[in-house]
Amino acid sequence: MIAASARIHPLSVVEDGAVIGENVAVGPFCHVGPNVVLGDEVELLTHVVVTGRTTIGRGTRIFPSAVIGGDPQSIHHGGEDTTLTVGERNTIREGVTMNTGTAGGGGKTVVGDENLFLAYSHIAHDCILGNNIILSNNVMLAGHVTVEDRAILGGGSAVHQFARVGRHAFVGGLSAVAYDVIPYGMLNGNPGILGGINVVGMSRSGMDKATIHRVRRAFKEIFEGEGSIRNNAAAIREEYADCVPAMHILDFIAVDSDRALSSPNRGKA
Repeated sequence: MIAASARIHPLSVVEDGAVIGENVAVGPFCHVGPNVVLGDEVELLTHVVVTGRTTIGRGTRIFPSAVIGGDPQSIHHGGEDTTLTVGERNTIREGVTMNTGTAGGGGKTVVGDENLFLAYSHIAHDCILGNNIILSNNVMLAGHVTVEDRAILGGGSAVHQFARVGRHAFVGGLSAVAYDVIPYGMLNGNPGILGGINVVGMSRSGMDKATIHRVRRAFKEIFEGEGSIRNNAAAIREEYADCVPAMHILDFIAVDSDRALSSPNRGKA
C-alpha cells in the first residue's frame, strides 16, 4: 500500500506488499522490499536498500548506500523471519548497515528515536538502542549489544557482542569496548579503560554541579573502595538513593550481564 502523497522516483523499485506512509520521499535507484513499512515523512535519498521485515519510523532520513534490514551476519541464522524496527526522526548517513535479529537472540533488532548514525557505522543483529545516541563514522556494534539513551561512540570504536553501553556514556574514537561501560562513564583505548565520569556531557544535559560532584564521589567509592566493585556499589545504595544519576550507575552494575564491567584497572572488573 502506497499513500497517495508519497513521492516515488520512477527509477526506484518498491515491491508489492511494502507499506509506504504519507509524504514519504523515495529518491532514484532505491529498493524497498515487500515486507518493509516506511512511516510518514520518511526520506530515502538515493541508492538506499531497505529490505527484510523492517519498519522505519516517521521522519527518518536515510542517505545513499545505506542497507537497512539485511540478514544478520551470523552463522546461526537459518533464514528465520526476524525483524528490525527503527524509530522516529533518526538520521542514517552514507553506507550505514543495520541487520535484523536472529531467532536465538530474541528475533529483533530495535533502534529508538532521534539517533544520529554517521557514515559506515554498523548495527548488528539483536542490538537494542535507545534514543538520542550518536554513532560516529565507522563505529561497529557486534550482535546483542545494548546502547542506552544519549551515549556517544567515537569514530572507529568497536563494541564486543553482548556488551552494554550505559546512558550518557562517552566512548573515545578507535576504542575497543570489550566490557560493559557504566552510565555517565568515559572509556578510551584498546583495551578500553574507564577513565572517569563524562562531566562535559552531564553538564551539557543540564545537570547541576552539585549532582555531578555526587556522581563523581560515588564513582570513586565504587571503583576505589577496598571491596569488589559490585560489593562497593551495593554498600552505597542507601546513601545515593536520592541521586538519580548515581542510581542509574548502581542499577546498571547490579544487573546480571554476559560481560564484565569496564574499570580503571586493566579495563575490566
